[in-house]
Amino acid sequence: MSIPNAASLRQQIERTIGPAPWYWKTFPALRSRAGQRFVWTHHGDQGPLAYVVTLALEQEPEKIRLALNTYCRPFLVPPDFLGIWCPEGRALRFACFDPDQLKAFDLAEIAGWFKQSADRIYAATAPIAEFESSLALAAGTHKIQVPAELATVDELIVPTSYKTMSPDDPAFAIFVFYMQAGLVEVLPQKWFTASQYQVGPQWISRAARDAESQRIFGECFGTGTFLLEEDGCRLAEWIHRTT
Repeated sequence: MSIPNAASLRQQIERTIGPAPWYWKTFPALRSRAGQRFVWTHHGDQGPLAYVVTLALEQEPEKIRLALNTYCRPFLVPPDFLGIWCPEGRALRFACFDPDQLKAFDLAEIAGWFKQSADRIYAATAPIAEFESSLALAAGTHKIQVPAELATVDELIVPTSYKTMSPDDPAFAIFVFYMQAGLVEVLPQKWFTASQYQVGPQWISRAARDAESQRIFGECFGTGTFLLEEDGCRLAEWIHRTT
């Protein structure tokens, strides 16, 4: 198997979607089935809308259609739906929206309470499909029930915190969802443990797969960018260290 080019990986990492609000500029450009273009807006880190990221029509930026709280990540659902995934309790929640159906709402509806709530996604229109996947899954591949609306997604790589029993257990895992196949592969990150890293200040913020080598790479917030071994569980090398 080929070894990925470091320069190419650095470019890919910059484009890899990360969680709201910190990585909102990586969020995908969205064009609906009706040909409408949508834009993302981050509302800053002060005031009642602090850290909220919203979605609106390009020609009507003041009319909010969707609001995302911290740790939400959007992804495109072919051919023209929008998916959102986020942690919710001890599960991962996946929601699918038809952008053309999203109704506008007043930002006053979410000002203040949204940031203090456990809700991650706010819309005046219900998702057309959603499902949850437990974070308690053991290492390996598991069958999952995926709604038809999300089954057009080939692969979705989801880094998430992982329950530990000791400081030497993996504190993070990468869940690889093969939605077309109805499968999820759980890859505990054996190198990322509480005995080796400051879990919390340091965390795996985003990850993707290099198309040429098929190796997973990503970013560890507060540490640097990394490449994993072929097994997807062990650290092969640091692409760039920040600390």
